[in-house]
Amino acid sequence: MSYFEVLVEGGSDVPTLREILTRKFNLEEDTHFRIHPHKGRGKLPGNVLAQPDPKHQALLEQLPAKLRGFGRYLGDDSCVLVVLDADDTPRDELLASLQAMLEQLPTRPRRVLFRLAIEETESWFIADETAILAAFPKAKVQRLRNIEPDAIVGAWETLADALGVNKHLVTGADKYAWAEAIAPHLDLDNPRSPSLRELVDGVRHEVALDAV
Repeated sequence: MSYFEVLVEGGSDVPTLREILTRKFNLEEDTHFRIHPHKGRGKLPGNVLAQPDPKHQALLEQLPAKLRGFGRYLGDDSCVLVVLDADDTPRDELLASLQAMLEQLPTRPRRVLFRLAIEETESWFIADETAILAAFPKAKVQRLRNIEPDAIVGAWETLADALGVNKHLVTGADKYAWAEAIAPHLDLDNPRSPSLRELVDGVRHEVALDAV
């Protein structure tokens, strides 16, 4: 059985990743995976071999050091899954920078899977009207119907608008609550969001490696 160390940007990403791994793949938290939230995305350090500043807890700033650490003890049945928001960075450019960073590390896990939420994890929600309505029956989902899945539209602000929440008052706790409510209803068999589909397909591939 595969084991995953999952690195995400923040606490509001945790419910969705937990839901995907448990519901879709029947994995148990703390047995088959652990999720590690950070304080935002940040940026990759100029020197990926340097020790990170402990005051900077963003995912990308800590990522090279964490991958080096995982590389010292994770076995062949383990995968490091890194999930981060693309925001307005072109997908291919961001993935190329992550792969280039990984290849510079002298010690690294054998299996590392980079996956992007395009534009952000709330994009997965606004692509799935049924999931939103199951969690929030009064949501104004008609406001979402002309949005292409994974379009760069300011996803969390758009979701806040559909839920009737003033975007200027939204907190991290609100985003966490939205994820807890909506993630259990996401269609994980046929996701409308291409980036969510890529995440599910990537995890499926990693799980299959250990099922052979």
